[in-house]
Amino acid sequence: MKDHIEYESPLAGRYAGLEMRELFGAQRKFSTWRRLWLTLAEVQQKLGLNISDEQLKDMSDHLYDIDFAAAAQYEKKFRHDVMAHIHTFGDAAPSARGIIHLGATSQFVVDNTDLILMREAMDILAGSLAGVIDAFGSLAKRYRSLPCLGFTHYQPAQLTTIGKRAAVWCYDFVTDLGELQHRLDSLEFRSVKGTTGTQDSFLALFDGDHAKVQSLEKAVAEKMGFERICPVTGQTYSRKVDARIAATLAGIGASVHKFCNDIRLMSGMKEVDEPFGSKQVGSSAMPYKRNPMRCERATALARFLMDVSVSPLHTAAEQWLERSLDDSANKRLAIPEAFLAADGILRIVLNVARGLVVYEGSIAAHVAAELPFMATERILMEAVKSGGDRQDLHEKIRQHSIAAGEQVKVHGRPNDLISRLKADAAFAEVDIDSLLKPAGFIGRAPQQVDEFIAAHVEPVRRHYAHKLNADAELEV
Repeated sequence: MKDHIEYESPLAGRYAGLEMRELFGAQRKFSTWRRLWLTLAEVQQKLGLNISDEQLKDMSDHLYDIDFAAAAQYEKKFRHDVMAHIHTFGDAAPSARGIIHLGATSQFVVDNTDLILMREAMDILAGSLAGVIDAFGSLAKRYRSLPCLGFTHYQPAQLTTIGKRAAVWCYDFVTDLGELQHRLDSLEFRSVKGTTGTQDSFLALFDGDHAKVQSLEKAVAEKMGFERICPVTGQTYSRKVDARIAATLAGIGASVHKFCNDIRLMSGMKEVDEPFGSKQVGSSAMPYKRNPMRCERATALARFLMDVSVSPLHTAAEQWLERSLDDSANKRLAIPEAFLAADGILRIVLNVARGLVVYEGSIAAHVAAELPFMATERILMEAVKSGGDRQDLHEKIRQHSIAAGEQVKVHGRPNDLISRLKADAAFAEVDIDSLLKPAGFIGRAPQQVDEFIAAHVEPVRRHYAHKLNADAELEV
């Protein structure tokens, strides 16, 4: 941005991390184009084309010193970005000018670079997801046995534990990581396919030698780090590749949105708080406010991510015959912005998960307020064991529950259901206090947490051990 005058994407200026921003920057993109041109020429030389070592060295010496101003002038002249950079590269490596891009179409550099960058971007996100899974695993273990109110329909339900809830959050991200890894493992390189995917230009270069064209395609892919190659293409690789990757990123967005919404709800109940800086301001008007701004921001960005992920699907549907150029402008926006958004929201989740503040006293108070209602079934069973009539006892509990609920909802008083039951002779033989321990209402939640961590978190920790110490500090 020039002196804060021109618009800059907030994803780059505020939210995404440096590594992802640099990955989709112009320097990385166009130096990758040059690496591809060099790789093509190297393999062509090896297969017998008249390309000298001097030309290859000239190209190799100028992979990164890109004259962007000159490229902009060429593009204004040609109205073609690939031709602009061919000429710019030729100016930097004049001996190689005549063999740069030999036999290739624009999508040789454009498509293959996109695949390279998306592969690296997915690898970055895989590390981020591993860090999030690790953080949730620690949170789940720490609070594996802390009872809290469960909610269905946002109404109090049977108890769960804070640790079990964290495990549920975590599992969403475990499935996201599995999906992302599948996309990485199955990603195919376009390699050298020619103008309409027939490899005709390369077949002409090698005088009709099909074996050499096949060797060229395989060798270029291998030198760029790909084992798998698209078996057939038009001028471009199928845009369904982008659509599937974008859908995977949208899945991450949904997981983030779910977690951050839950934190916002729990924060409103004063059960948890996201990290809050010592000088942080919650509201310009209300000094006491401690808003969950990190999670609010993440849900906002997650919505954008889920929405933008649909665009590559439309692009895939719009590709006419062997190729239509209406994919280009859309891809320039949708793919980088989706990755930047995914990066930004995972950074927020990691920051919140590592620094989440849990208020055990408030959680216990909420449990205590609702537990009498939840305990009524057990009280009923014990009263029946003591000789009572089940139907009569059920009606008494129903009447006492309605009266206690009125005290809470209408008069704003504490839940007095237990006092009412203790005062009722029908329940005199029941040790009601022994039935009111929250730990007796959480089922196998602690054991489920332990089993989940062992089966799903620990393997991620082992596989991504080198990526688990990523910085979780946010820029804003």
